[in-house]
Amino acid sequence: MKTPLSSELAPSTTTDPVELYNGAPPSFGHAMHKLFEFDPSYVNLNHGSYGSLPMPVRVACDKLSARIEANPDRFLRIECIHHWNEARARVAKLIGAETDECVLVNNTSHGVNTVLRNFDWNEGDIIIGTTTTYGAVSRAIRYLGDSPPHPQVSTFDLKFPISHAEILENWRKHVRQVTSEGGDLKQTRKVVAVIDAIVSNPGVRLPWKEMVAICKDAGVWSVVDAAHAIGQEVDINLSEAKPDFWISNCHKWLFAKRGCAVLYVPRRNHHVVKSPIPTPHNYHSPQDEHYDGPQDFVRLFEWTGTMDYVPSLSINAALDFRQWLGGEHKINGYTHNLAIAGGKHLATLLGTSVMDPEGGLTLNMVNVELPIPGDIKYSDEINSLLLNTLLVERNTYAAHYYHNGKWWTRCSAQVWNEISDFEVLADALKDACQKVVKFAKK
Repeated sequence: MKTPLSSELAPSTTTDPVELYNGAPPSFGHAMHKLFEFDPSYVNLNHGSYGSLPMPVRVACDKLSARIEANPDRFLRIECIHHWNEARARVAKLIGAETDECVLVNNTSHGVNTVLRNFDWNEGDIIIGTTTTYGAVSRAIRYLGDSPPHPQVSTFDLKFPISHAEILENWRKHVRQVTSEGGDLKQTRKVVAVIDAIVSNPGVRLPWKEMVAICKDAGVWSVVDAAHAIGQEVDINLSEAKPDFWISNCHKWLFAKRGCAVLYVPRRNHHVVKSPIPTPHNYHSPQDEHYDGPQDFVRLFEWTGTMDYVPSLSINAALDFRQWLGGEHKINGYTHNLAIAGGKHLATLLGTSVMDPEGGLTLNMVNVELPIPGDIKYSDEINSLLLNTLLVERNTYAAHYYHNGKWWTRCSAQVWNEISDFEVLADALKDACQKVVKFAKK
């Protein structure tokens, strides 16, 4: 049996960037730029959207790609599964789950779709989403509602700023109302709630564990969209939180190669997931001549068609990199504190305010109001104007969006950022916002 990928690709004394592992890592802040391959003039405050690949992880991926191409048959038919299982085991340990409760998929949207499309929907069933559910996931919920037997779609209204206590009070009321209606169908129908761990826009932390507990008490299935969670939320323990399903991208805050994600399904719910998307060659059909039960959950996901396995296997190198930097608490201590300080500084420079002044909803993404009047609503033209000004003219970016009658920016604080980056962004945002206001007056 081959040695594990992480040890096989361990840093040596060569001139490889990974040789840095033999010494101490750079200090957090701009010194970290040497470990990433950004355009030197680019100020990146939008890590949350697509992730950013560290150079040592990229080198490990390149080595793995070369090894695969040297003998694709041997790697894909024999060696790949050992490294896939190692990645599952390591990521499962990080999130407090059993190895065989975790499989790897392309991204969170893929994983959420896999879960939702494996439910046997019946007339009168209900899917709960929110007004801040990620666009692709919201559309997946809508698609299921549009398709026979047309499960009902119930939308929980979320408007920020709002406290966790208010969210939980309103969530409990909403779940109670949904589960109390339905007449004769009430006893037999299923209700499935899609819950964000961290909302994409606004970039705020939800009390998802408590929301899951409310669902459990009400007999409601919980599907947690945790796209931004792993690598940003420390001490995740899914064995204690007990969501019914939980999915998180590993290419965002964990530093793996895009795209890969972990899909967690506790053993008690393995029977729900009858097939990945697409259906693999080893699917067991009840119509098979010698059918003796469904395929093992993990084996269903081992091979769903020829694909590039490098992103999924890069989880091993990403975890090695994070350990070298000092581990989850050290990384997130720096990025959280910078998000809080940077958000306040940016708000002062823009003459506006942060969405979450107390910091209870903020992890590593901070939301700051933009100086654009609220009566200027979102349009494709305004979106393009903001993108071009920030990315093309100013070579910096933090996500922008319109929410609850105001324009906001969502800044992602990462290990390479410093407070001065928020000052560069402030200048670019002032320029962009002035152009938006001028455009809207035409």
